[in-house]
Amino acid sequence: MRKDNKKIISSKSTPIKLTPEFPPVLAVLGHVDHGKTTLLDAIRKTNVAQRESGGITQKIGASKIEFIEGGNKKYITFIDTPGHEAFSKMRGRGAQVADIGLLIISSVDGVKPQTKESIEILKEAQVPFIVVLTKSDLPEKNPEKVKQQLLKEDIKVEGYGGDIPVIEVSAKTDANIKELLGLISLVFEMREKPQISDNLLRGVIIESKQDSKSGPLATVVIKNGILNVRDEIVCADINGRVRSLINDQGERLNSASIGDAVEVLGFDKAPQVGSLVIKKGQAEVASKNFPARNAGKVSSVNQGASGANTREENFASSPLNFFEKEEPILSIVLCADTLGSLEAIINALPPEINVAKQKTGDITPADIIFAKSIKALVLGFNIKIKPDILKLAKTEKILAKNYSLIYELIDELKDVLEGKQISAQEEIFGTAKILASFPFEKTKALGVKVVDGRIARGDKTRLIRGEDIIGESTITSVRQGKTQVSKAEKGSEAGVILSPLLDFTIGDMLVSHE
Repeated sequence: MRKDNKKIISSKSTPIKLTPEFPPVLAVLGHVDHGKTTLLDAIRKTNVAQRESGGITQKIGASKIEFIEGGNKKYITFIDTPGHEAFSKMRGRGAQVADIGLLIISSVDGVKPQTKESIEILKEAQVPFIVVLTKSDLPEKNPEKVKQQLLKEDIKVEGYGGDIPVIEVSAKTDANIKELLGLISLVFEMREKPQISDNLLRGVIIESKQDSKSGPLATVVIKNGILNVRDEIVCADINGRVRSLINDQGERLNSASIGDAVEVLGFDKAPQVGSLVIKKGQAEVASKNFPARNAGKVSSVNQGASGANTREENFASSPLNFFEKEEPILSIVLCADTLGSLEAIINALPPEINVAKQKTGDITPADIIFAKSIKALVLGFNIKIKPDILKLAKTEKILAKNYSLIYELIDELKDVLEGKQISAQEEIFGTAKILASFPFEKTKALGVKVVDGRIARGDKTRLIRGEDIIGESTITSVRQGKTQVSKAEKGSEAGVILSPLLDFTIGDMLVSHE
């Protein structure tokens, strides 16, 4: 969500005035691989799906789209809730901050376990929703069968004895995408609008993390009022002063109003996902005037274990758990990209696993030393493990491993509990910097310089841009000049072919690993 060259918008001194024409906030729910992210991709005209591991959204994100209807410019804010079963609580929170839900179901696969879970979440949240049948371009589609399956879940769509809107779409051909946006506008216009005020702020945290460079960051959806830069804010017991507001396009804003989703820099600590954000001094008023079910139910996870306090000494002196587990027989140190990921993983762990330490951010030497002191495993999720950390872990005989799919992490821990050996931790062979790009047959070749170790044909490789992991691939060819070679050593330059090709740019780093 952050970009190097941010432009400042909403810079006028005139304060924003709220009107009833604020954008609806939509929660997108459904079974994994039913096309949720691909549909949003078609709507937003981005390539989000291509950047995700295994087609699974790993964290909640939000984006605001603009479209024209009847000659008028309109907006919709989408909360793209995760589709993996372990993220059920995060999906629930997505529905709680939403005005409308989209229940995404594949016209081919029909109602699945996470579809049923999504239905329960929408019922509990009591928000109007639209059934969206995806993959309608495929010949094996069977929308009538899906509607019959929905009847068994007490979901009566239009034409089947109910009034719940249903629409068939195809993200591949863009069929009915514009009609879906129009249907969303119609449903929003028909629902009862909440009372709004430009004096009282109410926002909900949908994502939160401790950034290694910027500090505590949180994505906030504004449900009432206006949030301005330099406002003093409160979230549970965490105070803050807004230093910057950044939208999903990387633009810096001076203000954000109802329906906007913005990244907020300025909290003293990373706040709890699902928490309510208000302006300082308005807590009592806000709680009286906005007690609605959508106010953002605070997680059952206790605040002290939220990972908001990431200071190493606190964790080391007082190991924390999200909740008590009976008879733990294996301890782990868990480092994840966001607080939402942490909570989802921990709620999916077997009861025999003790989370001795948990935090957002990369694995540090202190994590390895702490793990050694209690004989724990060090596991990462969607983070980076630097070569020096892996070397230290090897020296201290501590397993340190990173995962990009939550169920792989859980499955391997279950294997450990059954007495099986966890698969070998990652070994870094070398790193290379991308200096050039040039066409090669039907693909692109990367001109690289090896800065450490070596890179070789057949290596698995990770593409890294700054602090972000862009994707994983395999080196299928290494050339020096016109000569095909098996590897390139430190200090040398080479041409590299990746399969599959990743969306690289000049300056990115390639990390070869086992």
